[in-house]
Amino acid sequence: MTDFAAQQPGLDPLAMPPPGAIVEDIRQARRRAGVRFALAFALTWIVLVGGMALAIASTGRVHPDFIAEHLPFFLGGIPLTIFVSVASIIFATGFALIGALGRISRNPVIYGIASLYVSLVRGTPLVVQIFFIYSALPQFGIVLPAIVAGVFALSFNYGAYMTEIFRAGIQAVPRGQLEAASALGMTERHTMRRIVLPQAVRIVIPAIGNEFIAMIKDSALVSFVALQELFWRTRTVGAANFASFETLLFAAIVYWVLTIFFSLFQERLEKRMAQSDRRP
Repeated sequence: MTDFAAQQPGLDPLAMPPPGAIVEDIRQARRRAGVRFALAFALTWIVLVGGMALAIASTGRVHPDFIAEHLPFFLGGIPLTIFVSVASIIFATGFALIGALGRISRNPVIYGIASLYVSLVRGTPLVVQIFFIYSALPQFGIVLPAIVAGVFALSFNYGAYMTEIFRAGIQAVPRGQLEAASALGMTERHTMRRIVLPQAVRIVIPAIGNEFIAMIKDSALVSFVALQELFWRTRTVGAANFASFETLLFAAIVYWVLTIFFSLFQERLEKRMAQSDRRP
């Protein structure tokens, strides 16, 4: 830069800012732009949410004293909602891993079983699967408690969808690593356990987070088998007091807040994983 300035008439090389100062100015400009974007984003949300709140309040159908009276009962269903979602995503991950290994298997029987599992589950509604496990299996002597039936149905259903996610994650591992492991004398099972799966799990974690957020909302379906989670409690109180608008609106807000919270947690987890990947 000094040589360039020396060749230009009227430019003092000593007056040129150092490269470090230019980089710092760029960083500050980007930081200010980020702050302006965040403020505009927050203001947009405040205006839109505030407008919706005023519109709902203007209907005269919302009675805060009624919600406050039943608030402890409503909030008591949140732990069960979260428990069902967490337990279901854990078991769904197991189903998905087994299904993915079957989908990439060269054994036609194993591949056929895994493909049938994915096709059958993805081709039938989740609510039908819940009722089938809870209401139809007892005809064959298989009686499951409501919470077991709900968790099993959710995990079995989501496992089929997540099978393709895990399969894509496993196949995303560079083939050169598999060839290197084979050259070192590692067995196929050892290679899968020590090399492929650890990398595949890191690849699919963001997708698992998205599935978990969706499962929080779908967990409301287990209320149909008499699980007293958030949706069951709000729906029951609303129907008994002819106040379904208020109670279901409250349930929708709680589900929305839960998804926002877990979305922020997922975003922070992804950023931390990205930082660890960039470290030498």
